[in-house]
Formats: sequence, structure tokens, C-alpha cells
Amino acid sequence: MKQIRIGLLGFGTVGSGMVKILLENREVIESRLGASLALKWIADIDLETDRGVAVDASLLTRDGKTVIDDPEVDIVVELIGGYEVAKSFILQAIENGKHVVTANKALLAVHGDEIFSAALRKGVEVGFEASVGGGIPLIRSMKEGLVANRIGSLFGILNGTANYILTKMTEEGSPFSEVLKEAQALGYAEADPTFDIEGIDTAHKLTILLGIAYGVPINFGVVYTEGISKVTPVDIRFMKEFGYRIKLLAISKDDGEAIEARVHPTLIPDDSMLANVNEAYNALYIKGDAVGNVMLYGPGAGMMPTGSAVVSDLVDVARNILKGAVGRVPSLGYQAADVKARRIKAIEELQSEYYFRFSAEDRPGVLSKISGILGKHRISIKSVHQKGRDLVGAVPIVMITHEAREAAVREALAEIDRLEMVKDKTVLIRIEDWR
Repeated sequence: MKQIRIGLLGFGTVGSGMVKILLENREVIESRLGASLALKWIADIDLETDRGVAVDASLLTRDGKTVIDDPEVDIVVELIGGYEVAKSFILQAIENGKHVVTANKALLAVHGDEIFSAALRKGVEVGFEASVGGGIPLIRSMKEGLVANRIGSLFGILNGTANYILTKMTEEGSPFSEVLKEAQALGYAEADPTFDIEGIDTAHKLTILLGIAYGVPINFGVVYTEGISKVTPVDIRFMKEFGYRIKLLAISKDDGEAIEARVHPTLIPDDSMLANVNEAYNALYIKGDAVGNVMLYGPGAGMMPTGSAVVSDLVDVARNILKGAVGRVPSLGYQAADVKARRIKAIEELQSEYYFRFSAEDRPGVLSKISGILGKHRISIKSVHQKGRDLVGAVPIVMITHEAREAAVREALAEIDRLEMVKDKTVLIRIEDWR
């Protein structure tokens, strides 16, 4: 049986999962592939820590160059993460004529075009299924399963840490800081959780999906990004009264003229499928012109789910090697000549419904003053609740608006927040309501 030889860079959580799957599911993989995937090298700085999987010591090395320079290695798997070292290894592997598989969404979101262009020039493949959605086959579904469709919009829950925190805050009423500590203790959040809770990880993933959905160059800088660190149990309680749940969403829409690309906390109908994606699970809700609405759901991270996605790429690349069909599916699903820049809307252009919470003095005329400023900026109120006084004497006034323009909303809130009767900065959360 023919062997496809694999060199692994990074023997951490995902690398261990990949190796475990290759060893334990060897027979089923060979029966589906018609060849064997043989580990030739495993490179990592730390070779002492027990990964829970037994490998031959002769496969281990601390030298990444040993892996990428070995002429017998067919596919290099990069699972070390980060930017410069990973980028250097990947580009050198490509230059050496080797195919590459990576789970490095941050690297692809920033340097993806350079990597894909290098692979095209050298006639090799880059597999990156594991970079978005962990074990969910999002990328292959979009590049191949939905190839007949124009994608109208994407709504994604793409970070398990953020989703876990928001789920616990919603179900238990706990404050953000408390749930974050719990998530860190359980291993759902890193010691430095910034990328997860501030939306950066989700924005990396949306950047990759934009390229696949619309055939645009990879450009992380165009994605508007907000995180969840300012979400409070108070607002979650009010949202429930209006029939919404809050999620950190990756959102993109194509109106034919320009594309929206944004990541932020979002209110969605509490009876929708996406609102009920809880804990550390991920989901992507896709609207295609031919297929209609599709939702892909599953574990978005973890040793075995992400390892499964890496192995799926290995098998895919290996099949192309065996059939001499490298480049059969372009990296972004579009022919290179058809990957073209399009205008990305600034957040100020957004037309959306909004949730506002004002903290104001309990005195006559407050609501009419706030309503008057909103009306001046052509922001129409759909619903309003005025709550009881809080501990410091301020009254929460909660509003849901009809669709308004973000630029007008920002101008109106800046004016309202300058009022002497308003005690804190107004809370703003955008709404996506497809009921």
C-alpha cells in the first residue's frame, strides 16, 4: 500500500489529537483513502510532557527544519500557532514543494493571501479546515457543498469560550468576571483570554470565511470587532423580557454593492436555532440563494474535534496526490484570477435595530428628553420599558428601536450621554431579528 508521509510541527493539544486519530483509526482511514498516512516526524520544543498517546521516539525532534527539509515528507502539518515562526515554516515547506495543512486561523487571517499565492506558484495544496469551527466541516461545506450558491449572509457563533461565558451569564445570572474565572478553571479560556472575549479570534475566522463566501482577498483589518467584556447580567435580564438572547456573532451580508463584515455582541430571537447554540458549541448559519438557509453545528474546538478536521485535510490532500489532481479545488474556492477586492461597509453605514439602556435621574421629563433627541436623529422607538430605581438612584430606561443608521445612533447617544440627567454611558447592543 502506498504511503503518504506526514511531518508534524507542534505536538500540543491539537497535534496530539491528530496523532491519536491517525493511530487509532488507521484501518478506517486506509480503507477510505486507499493509502496509508504515515508519520515521519513530530517536532516540538517540549518532548517530555505526556500527551496520552504513544509514539516511536525515533519520530521526535526539536528541529522544525528537519521536518520541512526532509525530501520524503509529502505533507507538513503546522500546529504551533502564532505568526512569524509558523509563517516562516509554512512558506519554506511550500518552497520545498510540500503540501501544507494548518489550523492557524490568526496566521491565515493576516498572511493568508501570501501563503495561498505561494502554494499556487509551487503547485501544492494548503488545507485549513481546522482553522474555523473545530470539528465542524464549515470550510469544505462552503467551498464544495455550497458551490452552486451566491451567499447572501453568514451568522456565526465561532468562539466556544465566548459562547460558554454568555450561556452561563444567561442561565445563572452571574457577572462576566465570575464566569470568566470559571471558564479558565475548566480550561475553556486561556490565562490571557483577550483574543476570545474581545472578539479577535472570531474576527480571524470571519476573515477567512469572507474570502470563501465572496471571493475577496484575505484582509483582517476590514472586520469591525467588539467583544463581550462589557455585557452585564442586568442587560441580559432586560433582553429576555423582549424575547432575545445575546450571542457574540460573526456577521456578513452581501447586498450586491458592498459587504458587511462585523463581530460584536448581538441580540437574536430566543426561539431561533442559533440562539439555542449553548456552552462551548459553535454554529454557522448560511443563507444561499439556491439552497436557502443552512446551519452547521458542532464542537468548535478541542483535541479530538479539531484533530479530526486536521486529518480530514490530510486525507483530502492525499487523495489529490494519489490522483495527480493537485489544485482541483482552489484555496478559497474561487479561481485565483477571480479573487477580487470589494467594498467593505464601514460600521457607520450599518442599518440595524438597536437595544439601548439609559441610566437616568428619576425626575419628570427625562424620557421625553431622550426620545426627543432620538427623534431628531430619525431613530424611531419600537418598545420602551422604564424600570425601578437602582441602588444609586438612577432609573434604567430600556428601549428597542426600529431600524436606524449606525452613524445617526452614535451621534444621538453622544448627545444623550452629555445630558446632566444621564448618569452613565448608554449601553448599545445591535439586533438581528429575522422573525
